[in-house]
Amino acid sequence: MHIRKQALAFGISAAMLGLVFAPQVQRIQAEDSVEAIIAEAEQMSTEELYKKAIEESRGQIMYGVGNSSRGATAASKFIETLQAIDPSYDGSIEWSQPKNNSIFKIIEADVQSNNHINSMTLIQDGNQIQSKMLDTGYLLNFIPKEFKEGEGVLVEGNDKPLALQTLVKVFMFNNQGEKQFKNCWDFVAEGESPMFMGVDSEPVGKNFLYMLTREDYAKMLREAFEQLPEEKQAYFQTVIDEVEADVEELGLEAADAKYALAWIRLWCEQYNEQTDDGPICNNLVDKSAVDESALIVYSKLRSVEESDSASVNHVTIAAYQDDYQGIGGYAYKHYLQVLKTSPLPWTACAFITFMTTSPEGFEAWGKDMGGYSANPACNQDHSQDGYVDGEDKFPAKNDRGGDWWLSPEKGKIVVEDPGYCAEVSEVMAEWIDGYAAR
Repeated sequence: MHIRKQALAFGISAAMLGLVFAPQVQRIQAEDSVEAIIAEAEQMSTEELYKKAIEESRGQIMYGVGNSSRGATAASKFIETLQAIDPSYDGSIEWSQPKNNSIFKIIEADVQSNNHINSMTLIQDGNQIQSKMLDTGYLLNFIPKEFKEGEGVLVEGNDKPLALQTLVKVFMFNNQGEKQFKNCWDFVAEGESPMFMGVDSEPVGKNFLYMLTREDYAKMLREAFEQLPEEKQAYFQTVIDEVEADVEELGLEAADAKYALAWIRLWCEQYNEQTDDGPICNNLVDKSAVDESALIVYSKLRSVEESDSASVNHVTIAAYQDDYQGIGGYAYKHYLQVLKTSPLPWTACAFITFMTTSPEGFEAWGKDMGGYSANPACNQDHSQDGYVDGEDKFPAKNDRGGDWWLSPEKGKIVVEDPGYCAEVSEVMAEWIDGYAAR
């Protein structure tokens, strides 16, 4: 009101002032309506929401942006679902997958512009999502009614922000030699150099290291350390003692944080940096990669072409060994969010509902092992993916499932928590970079 009075005093007419402030007013009103629509949509059944989407997006294109290209596949099935309800429906979805971690800049620019394009996103990297997207209010959370009320749905840890799926990266090693990896500390032992994507080229890998400093995961590392024979403990103890002073300096609160820092330091100093998990997998399964190890996406094993030199049977999933001790790998998530300036919020909410409440909606991701919906009704059984004609020929491909991997007693996967990653990244990022410098 004060600005309006000042403008009028300088001879700017009310009509002209309306033009000056119209875009901002319209944007604020649009943001308020998106939040209101989300609140209303969370109370609706899937059928009601689909009808709203048909009404809103008839004859229009909804734009989505995501880290996974499979969003386009799910989008096609979603459109088919709406057309089955109303054969005259002619809306569509265009899906884009930005490269080089540019998705955050794209969303920020979209929200701040006066011409909003994208309605929803499928996005990864909990640290940046929390600090750049949630704390700023650029992205809004929508939880489908049937997701919240579904029997056995793993809402806790998957609802703020809403996770489409949890993907696991697991420790594995080439078994053509004599070397044994029975403990997660074996991967950072003297002389080891596990293949791994660089912590700056793939931010979720850095989130994994942040998460190790949390109380529960630091405790897992300490307990695994205590299971080592004395000669191995003595080697690691030197590093543990060296980083102990860093715990207080970094402000870490976990009682066992020094074990986490020691493991992180050794990992960063020793890992063999690679550009992508696909080539890592192809290298690891070759019989020439004797005693090599890696931390990669579990599902990469699905695409191994069996030959005289390469085979899935040349690798062992570390955590599948009965006597394995410690963490089995880590998990990151794909999160579904609505842009606060979404041009088609009803359709965005309906599409999110489709992906999180129906097997058809999750099929693009669920067809592979190593990716788990928080909704059990959406998951496929991959426990016998290694079977051929009824015979268990490739045991490493027999996925034990999300419940097993995410259990602190079984798979002991380190799970990304956006809030914790954002909390410690300010102090941990530089410390990690100091040891990971190549």
